[in-house]
Amino acid sequence: MSSLTGGSYPPTLDNELEGDRLVQVIKDWSIAHGLAVRPPPAVAGDDPRGILAINAPVTLFPSPFPKSCFEEAKSIQKAYNELYANISQDEEFLSEIVQEVAGGDEFIASLWEVHTRVKKEGYVQNLALGLFRSDYMVHQDGDKLQIKQVEFNTIASSFGGLSAQTSLLHRHLAQTEYPLLQSPSAHSGLDLPTNESTKGLAAGLAAAFNAYGKSELGHPTCVVFLVQGGERNVFDQRHLEYELQSTATPTPTPTPTPTPVFRLPFADILTRTTVAPTPKRQLLYHLQSDTTKVFEVAVVYLRAGYGPGDYPTPSAWEARYQVERSAAITCPSVLTQLSGMKKVQQVLATPETAENGGGPPPALRRFVENDDAKTAGLLRTFTNIFPLDDSPAGLAARKLATDPEKCKRYVMKPQREGGGNNFYRTAIPAHLATLPEAHWGSFILMELITPPPLENVILRNGQLEKGGVICELGVYGTCLWDQTTGEVLRNEESGYLLRTKGDQSEEGGWRRVMGVWIRSVWCDEDGG
Repeated sequence: MSSLTGGSYPPTLDNELEGDRLVQVIKDWSIAHGLAVRPPPAVAGDDPRGILAINAPVTLFPSPFPKSCFEEAKSIQKAYNELYANISQDEEFLSEIVQEVAGGDEFIASLWEVHTRVKKEGYVQNLALGLFRSDYMVHQDGDKLQIKQVEFNTIASSFGGLSAQTSLLHRHLAQTEYPLLQSPSAHSGLDLPTNESTKGLAAGLAAAFNAYGKSELGHPTCVVFLVQGGERNVFDQRHLEYELQSTATPTPTPTPTPTPVFRLPFADILTRTTVAPTPKRQLLYHLQSDTTKVFEVAVVYLRAGYGPGDYPTPSAWEARYQVERSAAITCPSVLTQLSGMKKVQQVLATPETAENGGGPPPALRRFVENDDAKTAGLLRTFTNIFPLDDSPAGLAARKLATDPEKCKRYVMKPQREGGGNNFYRTAIPAHLATLPEAHWGSFILMELITPPPLENVILRNGQLEKGGVICELGVYGTCLWDQTTGEVLRNEESGYLLRTKGDQSEEGGWRRVMGVWIRSVWCDEDGG
């Protein structure tokens, strides 16, 4: 603790009135600035009119994170963007990965089927957009602190909008409220880096929108956000929409026009969009309130479609196929989404062996050629990940996963985005026992990361909870590239997210009692 903060942290609230004042300021500031979520039914009951909102769960004080680790994570993001853009272009590599996991994972098999259907008739859009997030935890080995990658998110990388607002909240508190507290450590030594994740992610969408160009059919062009019905994390998404809408679209006239942005529930794709009967297969969006108004969709940004729950019927898969076969730039494409499989992360992190000459892992060499510095930077962030297939390495990992003691050092992950899918410690052998061994290969086994101990105070649903916490840093990246030529048109690091989780958490890092937070905000929404 002291190695990160230089003393006692967080500051002590000396009396109830101090806490009451700070809590009220946070509540009001959060609602006034859109640091909010729709309340869960357990808190507010039913909300059929969608009129209720509460402040997103936040920490009262910024959570400490080692500066050197923070800077390293940000500096390596562009290399990660490029890496996953390259992976998405390698159909042969992805096909091999899919074949390894699809036998026990119908969702992955169905995504691949969408790709093969489109490939058969021919893709009409070469450009691909990624709004990525690479998640890390600090691993403590004695006195050494180093970042280790938890996962790389390629679809619905959430909380970019709320993260920027949370950074502004803590900056506001540091300027106006912390100096009023009696604790001497309340406002000393805070180093609060700026965070422009909203602007960075919106800039990536804007770049793709501009790259699409004008409609050859004479329609105005637009961006469509594909969302889940009843989305509680709506304000996070709205921040990106509003920033994108405020980004002027270049026009021949002196007065630029705002970028049109529409929200479309995933379940309504087939009723609200059509594909033009032209060789280019333009995707057309029909305004529900006035069906005579038709927009050509330049970019489709998926904040839904990352899990089986979004595909309850065959028509849902037809909807995804319709988007994928169209001329719209999809974020992500099916191939980009598949590049985020946990199996890909495991293959990339396969340890060096005598068989490959003791050099970097073969898969990493396949995508990052002749750049020792970049390769070394990526390798430093890898942690130990093992297959659970019937290969020699997989059979060895199966022994670890089924051992009642050794399994306590691991988390088992399926090929999924979003929270609530993983199995931790002693839950691993119990779950494997329910599955045919032929399906075990659809999981990977990751060694748990050991973060330094920290404490903080969390405001959740109007109540304060104090205790041990762990932090997870996510770094956003935006990348626009040509799937055919490999040309990268944009590659930027685009802000960050610092989540603070109760140290009993078993979701994302590693033990949970108080829930999952974003410096701190709920993380059980969206894919990321």
